[in-house]
Amino acid sequence: MKIIISLSALALGSLIILNGCTEPVKEENTQPMNHFHHDPHSFSNPDMAHVTHLHWTAVVDFGQKSIAGTAEFSIETTPNADRIIFDIMDLEIASVEVDGQTATWNVGERLAEFGSPLEIPITEGSKKVKITYKTGPDAGALLWVDGEKPFLFTQSQAILGRTWIPCQDSPGVRYTYSAEVTVPKGLLALMSAENPQSINETGVYSFKMDRPIPSYLMAMAVGEIGFKPIGRRTGVYATYDMLDRAHYEFADMEKMLEAAEGLYGTYAWGRYDLLILPAAFPFGGMENPMLTFATPTILAGDRSLVALVAHELAHSWSGNLVTNATWNDFWLNEGFTVYFEQRIMEAVYGREHAEMLAALTQQGLIQEEEDIFANHPEDTALQLDLEGRNPDDGLTVIAYDKGYFFLRLIEETTGRERFDKFLNQYFTEHAFQVMDTKRFLDYLHKNLITPEEAAIIDIDAWVYGQRLPANMPKVSGERLTLVDAKTAAWNEGKIKASDLPWDQWVYQERYRFISNLNSTGASPERMKELDSKFNILGTGNYEVLFVWLQKAIENNYTVAYPRVESFLIEVGRRKVLTPLYKAMKATEKEAMAKEIYTKARPGYHAVARQTIDELLGTP
Repeated sequence: MKIIISLSALALGSLIILNGCTEPVKEENTQPMNHFHHDPHSFSNPDMAHVTHLHWTAVVDFGQKSIAGTAEFSIETTPNADRIIFDIMDLEIASVEVDGQTATWNVGERLAEFGSPLEIPITEGSKKVKITYKTGPDAGALLWVDGEKPFLFTQSQAILGRTWIPCQDSPGVRYTYSAEVTVPKGLLALMSAENPQSINETGVYSFKMDRPIPSYLMAMAVGEIGFKPIGRRTGVYATYDMLDRAHYEFADMEKMLEAAEGLYGTYAWGRYDLLILPAAFPFGGMENPMLTFATPTILAGDRSLVALVAHELAHSWSGNLVTNATWNDFWLNEGFTVYFEQRIMEAVYGREHAEMLAALTQQGLIQEEEDIFANHPEDTALQLDLEGRNPDDGLTVIAYDKGYFFLRLIEETTGRERFDKFLNQYFTEHAFQVMDTKRFLDYLHKNLITPEEAAIIDIDAWVYGQRLPANMPKVSGERLTLVDAKTAAWNEGKIKASDLPWDQWVYQERYRFISNLNSTGASPERMKELDSKFNILGTGNYEVLFVWLQKAIENNYTVAYPRVESFLIEVGRRKVLTPLYKAMKATEKEAMAKEIYTKARPGYHAVARQTIDELLGTP
């Protein structure tokens, strides 16, 4: 359901009164701090009072599947400030203190996917706010993985930080933090901060993040986890059964970090480590500062899927260092990151490898843009208007891949040397700041492009226009041209499986071949021929397996259906879940989809559940 309402307006309206507070809510202060943007997805009022530091103490209870926490905030206020507002969602507030004194508080009406405003009276001289609370059993950011060895991880993007910590849950509000977390003995706790590298005897761990970050980059994981260093500043964390595999897979992490610094300046976060999470993790990766969270589906065994590492590493500049002011500007995080990812991959693995990745990106963009345009044509513009909608709706290929090709077009128009100099300057001048689309375009015009170049690029068409502009950069490569020729011959029945150079193809070529099979080339008989020859159903590359299963569903290759089911139960990555469930729904296999989803749903994160619930119409 689409809800059109201003969250900040609701926060100032009638509130449910708790803890005996009977004072009426006063009108909003009219003297905003100019550097804060209006965020339609947050109740908070940083233009009156905002957090600057958080000290968080917490006890993680696997038995109750709950976190008992105390969040003590340092705050700054404007003259005449009389309240500070936090975002919360289903948190049980036990007590509030302001500057060491017991305080009253108000919790407003819960609004759909946005939670509630927590309003606390303050004065312009207030310095500290302390909130003691407990998370609910269904906290959206938390996934408690049951089993012999319990595991907990968080996923805060876009607005789920408020489900496990009271916060001003807007990307435009940045703060430093420290933490002390108590977990069951024998487990390791990690956060988006300076981390321990081994399990201690007490179960109590301390953390420090001395660079300001927004709430969506707050992250924690708890489990029986080990660590192995890779380079001077890099290493991998994983459960012990996956640690050696992860260490092998990501052997080039230090090289990637050095390549990134060679492109766009010094890495600002100290260490760059990576944690392999359980398969229920809903994304490929999450760029939590100092500790990328990653899906185990990238452990292909041949280092073929490490572009995801390059992507999350690139976020250390685009997103974490310079952050989109609101989720309407999401392309400023992701378009820049895909561009930077491509440059890292080119620097480490060569232009041909990077261009094959770009070709798959372009192919996927063209295909998915059609579907987005059919349902929400306005969402095919880079500059979004997500007011009243869950900002998760904007996490599409448009922000990522249309954004990438826009930046690539700028590079090709202005020249790589000029564009690299511009990006270095951009990241340096705006470090630890937020950026919105208008300010970026003004900066672009002032510091890089000429009027003649702007006309060639047609910036308005890319940023504000719907669909994909006609001047999208072309991606080409001899190897992909040869793959396309083989694909055409296969689809026309002119060659056999033994005529395909499958063993010589890298993953991008295999993916390209499978994804472009037509109904003839992907008939059950021909898919069986390919499977018998190359055992595609048994591949360890989850990207290749995913596209093979999608073709199997679309073309009734029933031999693959047991693997479809096991894949959907064992993998929680939304990027692959959604197309497979969609394929079943589109080919009159909705009963099959719902039967599998009933089994799989308990193991999915809330982010994935929400998407598939809406797709299949299930609770």
